[in-house]
Amino acid sequence: MANPSELLNDVIDLATDAGERILEIYQTDFNVTHKEDDSPLTAADMAAHNAIIAGLSILTPELPILSEESAKIPFEERKKWHTYWLVDPLDGTREFIKRNGEFTVNIALIDKHESILGVIYTPVSGLTYYAARGHGAYKRIKNGEATCIHTRKKEPGRTTVAGSRSHRGDSLKAFLAHIGDYDIISMGSSLKSGLVAEGKADIYPRLGPTSEWDTAAAHCIVDEAGGRITRTDLSPLLYNTKESLLNPEFLVVGDPDYDWVRFL
Repeated sequence: MANPSELLNDVIDLATDAGERILEIYQTDFNVTHKEDDSPLTAADMAAHNAIIAGLSILTPELPILSEESAKIPFEERKKWHTYWLVDPLDGTREFIKRNGEFTVNIALIDKHESILGVIYTPVSGLTYYAARGHGAYKRIKNGEATCIHTRKKEPGRTTVAGSRSHRGDSLKAFLAHIGDYDIISMGSSLKSGLVAEGKADIYPRLGPTSEWDTAAAHCIVDEAGGRITRTDLSPLLYNTKESLLNPEFLVVGDPDYDWVRFL
């Protein structure tokens, strides 16, 4: 397999191509169906899935691919994988349906249960976050120059919290009640983790259900920017270690040295 950083440009191109296919459907009167877990599904999810699967199969034919839209691969098969692609073709389908632009294409490379490459592409704005292990994290605004991004140290006083626009439960309310003075930025999809990675938010607490493809791309980006994504007990958030593809509750933090756990 090539060095992860050598794959970045090709993966960014794939994510951009998938985003263009999403936008073609975004501009129509698309239909919404529902999967077995009642989560919404559109033709855009499948168009992006098909484009990414085809592209990755050419780029790295030796590597398996796990996508949200092909998630029924049994653990008996998956547990043999050391390195594989983990893809969310359209993260934020609810935001897509609301037409608020806050949805992304997420592509990650997992090696030994950890994310070593991540690309997050935002079709509507053209914003891209990307990183490969050991090579830093970057942000590029549509057709602009890439800039290196860093998380920020937690300063005394108000805390800036990134929160879900579509999923805000009692656990988050309890967390916010303990944190003191705060400002909250509501955002859809993996863009919340992007806010932490580029130092616009201090923390994104996710105290509700998500799947491994929701966090994988952001994980490498946040790590390379100086932050961490961990379980709520600060143990590592790992990938492909069990039958279920659901994540435990987790924290995305910009300053790993700050005592965030006391607010839980």
